[in-house]
Amino acid sequence: MSALNLTKGDKLNLQKENGTKLTSFCVGLNWGAILKKGLFGNEKKEAVDLDASAALFDENNQLIEIVSFRQLTSSDKAIKHSGDDMKGDLDGDDGLDNEIITVDLAKLNPKIDKVVFILNSFRGQDFADIPYAHIRVYQGTATQVNSIFAKFNISAESKFKGFVSMAMAKLYKHKGEWKIETIGEPTQDKKLEDTVATIQRCYL
Repeated sequence: MSALNLTKGDKLNLQKENGTKLTSFCVGLNWGAILKKGLFGNEKKEAVDLDASAALFDENNQLIEIVSFRQLTSSDKAIKHSGDDMKGDLDGDDGLDNEIITVDLAKLNPKIDKVVFILNSFRGQDFADIPYAHIRVYQGTATQVNSIFAKFNISAESKFKGFVSMAMAKLYKHKGEWKIETIGEPTQDKKLEDTVATIQRCYL
């Protein structure tokens, strides 16, 4: 199955080619180091600290909890974070995701109606300066990719220039079924908590 290249507003049905529903999947985030010109024209690599998070909301759009590098697992154990990567790929793209959020819909608390995936640049490094930053949705685990369903290329979008925070995608219930919608919108926020508040106002 070839991966779908997502753009803003695209919706993804969590259904495999054989018609079965995908009940567990991963949202992976990969990025590189920023190349800076040093003295005498030499290049040096600057580590990048991007943070992927998931904000969980009920049907009334009230925030239940946030899974992030500060809280690696949701209360129901359905959503897990792989841990904080504070450097990115210093030696070039290794093809592996730097931070991964795993989702098990079978374990998700029934009162959860929406999960929004968020990206923040912890040190305030501009998204436009970060090489090959991209998101992918895949079947597998935090250490093994079995089948990639969709990709979203952050670094290819000029609209992210000047921003350090964005709403990536929304997992939501529709007529009893889960779907994913690409939001792909930067926000003016600097911190995760402020980004969550913006999402709560504008993207639910």
